[in-house]
Amino acid sequence: MANHKSALKRMRQNEKRRAYNRMFRSRARTFVKKARLVIDTEKTDDAVEATREAMRELDRAASKGVIHKRNAARRKSRLMARLNKLTSEA
Repeated sequence: MANHKSALKRMRQNEKRRAYNRMFRSRARTFVKKARLVIDTEKTDDAVEATREAMRELDRAASKGVIHKRNAARRKSRLMARLNKLTSEA
């Protein structure tokens, strides 16, 4: 437990930031998961829309600094690879 006034303030700030970051990270993960599930069902139109939403959330998390921009780019790339594999088969 912190003893200094500044350390106590830092703990409060960290807790707030953790909750804020967690919200964006969780939301991005949820949308990516939904996109993967829709891609697996092989419904092309739904998969495209779900992937677009997931990419939007990843970009939002990256712009807020919650995840690194290259991390977001990597995840988007992997999602697009899955989507392209589905569309090339159809």
